[in-house]
Amino acid sequence: MSKCASASRDLDEPLAGTAATARTWLLLEQPGPWGAKALTSSHLDPEVGRALNAAAEGTGVRVALIRRPGRHADDQASTRRRVYVAHTVPGRSWLRAHVTDKPEELLGLDFGALGAGDHGGFGTPHTGAPLALVCTNGRRDRCCALLGRPLAAELVASGEQGTWEVTHLGGHRFSPTLLVLPYGYAYGRSDPASVKEILEAVRAGRVVAEGCRGNSAWDRPGQAAELAVRTSTGEDAAGALSVVHTDGTGPRWDVTVAHTDGRRWRVTVAQGASLPTRPESCGAEPAAPARMDVVAVLPIAYES
Repeated sequence: MSKCASASRDLDEPLAGTAATARTWLLLEQPGPWGAKALTSSHLDPEVGRALNAAAEGTGVRVALIRRPGRHADDQASTRRRVYVAHTVPGRSWLRAHVTDKPEELLGLDFGALGAGDHGGFGTPHTGAPLALVCTNGRRDRCCALLGRPLAAELVASGEQGTWEVTHLGGHRFSPTLLVLPYGYAYGRSDPASVKEILEAVRAGRVVAEGCRGNSAWDRPGQAAELAVRTSTGEDAAGALSVVHTDGTGPRWDVTVAHTDGRRWRVTVAQGASLPTRPESCGAEPAAPARMDVVAVLPIAYES
């Protein structure tokens, strides 16, 4: 196993509260090679990539490129590209699909509305298999390629039709990393058996908490808090829990997590440092990455 992922695994670094934050994901198919900053270093027009980045800034939308697993030679014979847009806030999640031969048309989207959960009629509802997005961009970190690409290939071989490679999910040291849509839960240190279980759960409207990094709709304290409530209560329904309030600015927060049935919990989350130091990505100097530790999970009310 390559360096940063093996160090994180050997040191049993916690996964909860480490997911990338995005209320909405905009995913554009782009075959061929990807550079470290894929939106501007791939066969996508870099001007379009820069403009997409700028349009998404501060809106809650995260833009990424996807491609089908396998060989990445791009003869550019086909210009038809799949586009997915997914909103991940529990209870209001949706996933829509579109096909385009002009990626620049995405610049006409209302990114502020997308981030707020309004798709504006873009695309059509995705009714196929849940999307399993595996980070494989070795130009960002070799762990993602060495560990992610075999996982993506095995999922395809096993018949998981919603499998895609994706440019960046953050947390190289947790490779192989995975984002599952429509619900927006991210996973780390994934293997084919666990991913099959995760996808079966998604098809049934459930969430697997084991190996989960968090829901991208929440900030990192919120991710850790929601997962702590799921673990303590056994609740696995996908839309059952929401983060409704956070007090504090760090390194300690009180997060209120609400259930659709009226129950609420106050979850105390403290930011700590992962010690001993370890590389946060391959080739980086050892560091003490932040970790989210749940100090307490306390029921605070029940509203029928």
